[in-house]
Amino acid sequence: MTKKRRKRPADQYQLPPHIKRTHQDAARARAWKPRPPLPQLRVILTGLGLFLLCVGMVLFFLLPPRSLVQDLRSRGVSAAATVVGVDSKPKYVKVRLVSSPQAGTEVKLWDYAGMLPETQTGASMIVTYDPEDPSRILTQSWVKDPPPNLPAYGTAAIAAFFLLGTVALVFRRRWILRNWPSDASVAGSAKAHGSKSVRLTKP
Repeated sequence: MTKKRRKRPADQYQLPPHIKRTHQDAARARAWKPRPPLPQLRVILTGLGLFLLCVGMVLFFLLPPRSLVQDLRSRGVSAAATVVGVDSKPKYVKVRLVSSPQAGTEVKLWDYAGMLPETQTGASMIVTYDPEDPSRILTQSWVKDPPPNLPAYGTAAIAAFFLLGTVALVFRRRWILRNWPSDASVAGSAKAHGSKSVRLTKP
């Protein structure tokens, strides 16, 4: 009559040598290949904030000049004017209307996205102004063919740079977290795997 083998208590089970070697090899591999630096959330949020700030600046440089040009094209009055004042930068260009119902009125030219035409005191030019508000005035050439809105274009390029950089950081963070889990998750999964192996290993 054959004797039945006594089962070893579960708390005395030991991992087989090949499983132990596998765990040791995995630990050595993680030690030799550490996780790359993880992009911080504050850096990502900062990039997103700078992108939104640049978008606001683009709208600031783009919308008011375009609205002014459209208004002057629809109801503006053209007149000859003489330049009576120019600073050195220029920060302003003051003109006097000479051939319109507003003759004798002195106003400063409206800037186009922070830009003003290059001129000098005593020069003559044709301007277009809003009859309801003569201070809304541009040179006629800029009303017909506005200059390139360089501030808006430059700020848009900076906004695109911040957006692409932020998206790249987000994808890099997700890739690192997917391929290099945190130490806590590794320890938890190893513990669960080890306990499962102990339960399933035969004596």
